[in-house]
Formats: sequence, structure tokens, C-alpha cells
Amino acid sequence: MAHQIPDDGTLLPLMEEFYTIQGEGYHTGKAAYFIRLGGCDVGCHWCDVKESWDAELHALTAADTIAENASRFPSKAVVVTGGEPLIYNLDYLTSQLQQKGIKTFIETSGAYPLSGHWDWICLSPKKFKGPTTSVAAKADELKVIIFNKSDFEWAEQHAKLVSPDCKLYLQPEWSKSKEMTPLIVEYVMNNPHWEISLQTHKYLNIP
Repeated sequence: MAHQIPDDGTLLPLMEEFYTIQGEGYHTGKAAYFIRLGGCDVGCHWCDVKESWDAELHALTAADTIAENASRFPSKAVVVTGGEPLIYNLDYLTSQLQQKGIKTFIETSGAYPLSGHWDWICLSPKKFKGPTTSVAAKADELKVIIFNKSDFEWAEQHAKLVSPDCKLYLQPEWSKSKEMTPLIVEYVMNNPHWEISLQTHKYLNIP
């Protein structure tokens, strides 16, 4: 039987939750509690969590329970990711987290309208389903995955959609990192409005 996910966001398809070190982007190296929601129709062929795509595989979990679990850890920072978390209404979850004094971060492709109350929005747009202008306008961080040379031009197109204060990152796709990292290094040296993001958690062998 298909999930009946309430529109108010009080129940969410939770794939996994874990306490770790943020591995990439602006907050690299900081402890954070990760909440990974199931469900995604963006369909990146290089996605490293394809098991997150089908929301039906992941149990509906009370947002109250998720917030309570997060509050038990020393770091008062939560990263909501997926899948594509903005498929769901995240207003309730984020309000519960913030009431507990927890900062709320999201990692999203931006393909769906923004919901939730966020201290930090990381937009990682995907070619398969582009971001909405509303999410792009509010992004604190733009993180573009570089899989091939054409992605540099695509990254610049999206840099025009975000605010002047938005942090800009180029990140090599993990399976192509040996090939793409030298190109990114050269590109950032020539275009220093960008910075390099690496998946340091993979080098550290942590989740």
C-alpha cells in the first residue's frame, strides 16, 4: 500500500539519520546530525544514494521523533538531505528543530518550492530537473557537481540566479575526481569567485 504522506509534514519517509562530520561545502569539518529523507525524481545517474529515490521503501516517521532524536547529540546543527527533501512540507520539522535550539541546514536540488525555516540553504542544482528561481534567490551556498567539462558553463549560468552574497563551490563528482579535480583547480585559479568543495567524508571514510 502506498504511503499517505500528510501535507502538514508531521510524518516523513525517513531513510536514515546519523551523527557525523559535514564533508563538503561551506560547513566542511563541522559536526552535524544528518536527516536523509526518501523520495527523489531528479534522477542523477551518478547519485551515490540511489536507494533514497523510492519513498515507499522508507518508513513514515513522526517529525517529532526525528527532532527529538536530533536533540540528543552535542552539535546543535541538522542537515536535511535526500533524496530531494523539498518534495515534502518541511515547515513543521524545521520549526520543531529550531524550538530545540537546533540550527537547520538543507541540501537540495531546488527542483521544488521552498518550505521550512532554514539557517542555511545549500543549492546543488541538477541538469535533469533544474531549480526554481525562488530557491535559487534564497540560497546561501551554490554547490555545482562537475562531471564533465560542459558543467563549468552550466555552473556559471546558475551563479547568475543566486544572490551576490551566495558562496560558490565547484565539486568534482567522486567517480571522476582524478580527471576533473585538476580542471577545477585551474578554473578556480582563473575564476576566483568560485571555491573548491571536496567530499572530505569519503577521504575520511565516514558517513
